[in-house]
Amino acid sequence: MEIDYLEDINGHEQNIVRMYNFNKAESIKFRDLLKETVVEKKQKLDLSQVDFIDTENCNLIFGLFKSDEGIITKDKETFFCILTLDGFIEMLRLLEPFCKKETKGYQYLYDVDTPTDLLFSPSAS
Repeated sequence: MEIDYLEDINGHEQNIVRMYNFNKAESIKFRDLLKETVVEKKQKLDLSQVDFIDTENCNLIFGLFKSDEGIITKDKETFFCILTLDGFIEMLRLLEPFCKKETKGYQYLYDVDTPTDLLFSPSAS
């Protein structure tokens, strides 16, 4: 599994932090790690510390917040995905299809109106 940052993908200042190049087994590992660390233990999840995730030109840290803010950054290198507990529970639901079978589909992992979206895409497209 890899993570990268794509800036201004459509000429309207829309950006993407993309999680890509993974299979069903890695989807399950990521879902379980997110559930255990953020939802159950209520701790931050720093993806640069996860052995099966390769951070390309950025790092992504998941953490709980009092409101759904989506992805924020100050330097376009370290990104924070901050959502409520319900937001992360919804993210786990959105990850389920990738944990059931191999797929070339993709999914945005939250629905918050911010300039940067989080794309989960096994085939990178």
